[in-house]
Amino acid sequence: VTNWMQMLELIDIGNQCRTTAATSMNERSSRSHAVFKINLTQTTTSVPKKQFEKPTEHIRESQLNMVDLAGSERNKKTGAVGDRLKEAGSINKSLLTLKAVIDALVENSRTHKAGFVPYRDSILTHTLMDSLGGNSKTFMLVTISPHVDNLEETAQTLQYG
Repeated sequence: VTNWMQMLELIDIGNQCRTTAATSMNERSSRSHAVFKINLTQTTTSVPKKQFEKPTEHIRESQLNMVDLAGSERNKKTGAVGDRLKEAGSINKSLLTLKAVIDALVENSRTHKAGFVPYRDSILTHTLMDSLGGNSKTFMLVTISPHVDNLEETAQTLQYG
């Protein structure tokens, strides 16, 4: 991919492949997480300072991950059964694992010790491993409901974010 239009096409293809379904809480609920990885490479060539020197190439690489997490919903409220119930279990497991990874990284940072981080406990955290620890920056945007019936979920979402 060499330009933003090609990236938008790929995002659109990915969104078409996502699973959504109606639940009691949400008529179009995401039933899967989406991860869009962008690897950026910048190559610059320095001009030789002396007549017979070769130009030097400098390469900078970075990775940007855009992640849309499927929301955690209480099974009792959603009325999930069958496949929807299995999806909810998988979603909740991966979100709990993500929280465990973030908590372990915070604890390691606080204590300056390299304790165990459970990256491999879910596909999501294993995929995002490079972006969660080390020399990375993470930003989280959460969506909440203003409806009084969703007060508990809203409070938990804000605490998670």
